[in-house]
Amino acid sequence: MKSDRLLSILLLLQTRGLVPATELAERLEVSVRTIYRDIEALSASGVPVYAERGRHGGIALLPGFRTDVTGLTADEARALFVLAAEGTHAALGLDAALGSALRKVMAALPEPHRPAAELTSRRILVDPVRWMSGPRPAVDVAELHDAVLADRRLRLSYRHSGTSDPRTYTVDPYGLVVKAGVWYLVADRDGVPRLFRADRVRRAGLLDAPVERRPGVELADLWGELRRQVEERPGRVRLRVRVRRSRLDLFLRLNAGWLTGEPRPEGDAGLEGEAGRAASGEWLRAELAVDSVEHARSLLSFGPNVEVLSPPEARDVLARHAAAVVALYGAAGTP
Repeated sequence: MKSDRLLSILLLLQTRGLVPATELAERLEVSVRTIYRDIEALSASGVPVYAERGRHGGIALLPGFRTDVTGLTADEARALFVLAAEGTHAALGLDAALGSALRKVMAALPEPHRPAAELTSRRILVDPVRWMSGPRPAVDVAELHDAVLADRRLRLSYRHSGTSDPRTYTVDPYGLVVKAGVWYLVADRDGVPRLFRADRVRRAGLLDAPVERRPGVELADLWGELRRQVEERPGRVRLRVRVRRSRLDLFLRLNAGWLTGEPRPEGDAGLEGEAGRAASGEWLRAELAVDSVEHARSLLSFGPNVEVLSPPEARDVLARHAAAVVALYGAAGTP
């Protein structure tokens, strides 16, 4: 609705200052022409808004103008109280601030919306940590949080996966992202976007030099690019497997990140009638794109319910490790 859009424009200008009309149009999903019509409507209603032309121009409010907006809708009020996530604010040292902020919002809500907002906070819980992920090492995210807000370059002592000795990097931070309970620092290193897991940062020190971010690049855009690189990274090895239907759900949960497509039922052309239909329904075929044939070892936990069909090197890996397990537990006597 136009009234909601006008309010959104007013709040954006109030918090951001000078905002390009193109950015307002993109955020509110309307045309630039509509934005200018809305600005005229705000001006006609007495809001001191003006436009600056030129390359670095935009739309702004006159300095000193503020408006107090507390007219939240019922859905907006409920949305504020479904706040992820247990542990996220605590990691930033903001648990107390969050509780205080929500109390102030509750006091500012229109009286009819308060019961629904309070009920939502008691009935909806967001837990960002995956099942059976195990205890996570303590991470001083508050230090990184202060660093990314300082708008200065950062010197990191960082330990990569599989190594014991940390390496030192000078980076230009864009911000922090928490995904499934894991914190990441998003930063440019030599102008190239990188992800740094917070639990592998040994030391982080601010430098005197100001941060050098690429013009027009925001944290959300950079995170989207890096996430796609991780999720769409082509595997160097394709494992073709057959999975018993009774174990398919567990197989999919544990291997979703490597699947190249949906598993398909397999048929046995050598069987006919009921036997053929039973065989075709019991097993499904799938393909995993993985970094190494050694990944096949993780499938041993499925026992006879998952069979690796190719490549032969992966079958050799499984045979070798299965033989080692048999040798270990098949030996006579108990140590």
